[in-house]
Amino acid sequence: MPRGGRRYKVGDPEIDALLDELIGRVADASGEDTDRECVRQIMVTGLRLVSDGTAARDVKLANSALKELRQTFRVFEPYRAIRKLSVFGSARTDLDHPAAVAASALSHRMTEEGWMVITGAGDGIMRAAQRGAGRDASFGVNIQLPFEQRANPTIAGDAKLINYRYFFTRKVAFVKESHGIALFPGGFGTHDEGHEALTLIQTGKSALVPIVFVDEPGGNYWTEWRDYVVGHLARDGLISEHDTSLFFITDDVEEAASELANFYANYHSTRWVNGRAVVRLRRAPNVEELATLNEKYVSILDEGEIEVCEPLPEEGDEFSGLRRLVLSMNRREIGRFRELIDDLNRLGLDEEAVEAAAPMPQDLPVLPLPEGAEEERDK
Repeated sequence: MPRGGRRYKVGDPEIDALLDELIGRVADASGEDTDRECVRQIMVTGLRLVSDGTAARDVKLANSALKELRQTFRVFEPYRAIRKLSVFGSARTDLDHPAAVAASALSHRMTEEGWMVITGAGDGIMRAAQRGAGRDASFGVNIQLPFEQRANPTIAGDAKLINYRYFFTRKVAFVKESHGIALFPGGFGTHDEGHEALTLIQTGKSALVPIVFVDEPGGNYWTEWRDYVVGHLARDGLISEHDTSLFFITDDVEEAASELANFYANYHSTRWVNGRAVVRLRRAPNVEELATLNEKYVSILDEGEIEVCEPLPEEGDEFSGLRRLVLSMNRREIGRFRELIDDLNRLGLDEEAVEAAAPMPQDLPVLPLPEGAEEERDK
């Protein structure tokens, strides 16, 4: 039931009853634990497009976007437990260019850590990254363009390749499904994707993940970009001075890989419950460590202290084997929150803590795509 107890309805009791019956029949037959009320609202929205007299072109947009999102959810679902790296960079970079070589090396390095790789499925940096990851560990989220964008040989024809009409649905896939982001030198699209990821994290609209900007060895593409960010955005108060902690710049593949993997050395995830951040960890800080953290990060607290706690009832059985910290945090201080996570990741992990913790995503096996998924891809 929607918040406040009011149902989103067509308004015709007979049609509303038919919707309930139809959803119930499909859900019961599938055996899946689906949020029936949300599905009902989707169907009501579709019918209201008719009763509103929505223009055909707008109905087509809504229809295509919903189908693209459904396809995204279906393709990624079997791999939910595996960490994934989204790689961005120019489609125009030659494969023997140092930046492309670095993209290939980083992708291969992350597969050794148990990660998979998502790219835009095109040429240049994208092709290099997927070559490094290999077909089995690759996803392609391809955008239909009138030029320069067709699926590269590594991912072409694979069941994990999705073709998008709209950039905005494609961006949902990149950000929603990734546990880390790597950006190599690129054009407008690369900057758009990088800035959008930073904006979504800064504003709390997306989960906090590590973002690395990777230059070719000895390059200054991203360091000059950082000079602009620090010299204008931070200097003029257009971003917080700590927002620069949301990204890491390097020209070394091993440093980039360490930044990505070490983000999850102790930290697992964060969930917001009743306005408080619940931070899930493999090992909680001891009394002395907690006191140090409270002293260092008192400026980001709206009230109270950082506390160790048991899983909250609102979380259900989600990651029940992990430890928790809870804090009432000023959500404008996301850069400082990232610094807190870095400090939590520096805490030692003893064997007892690791054994008692819930399995981490990279510890779980890659699951096969459901039977028949490839044939259904373009329906």
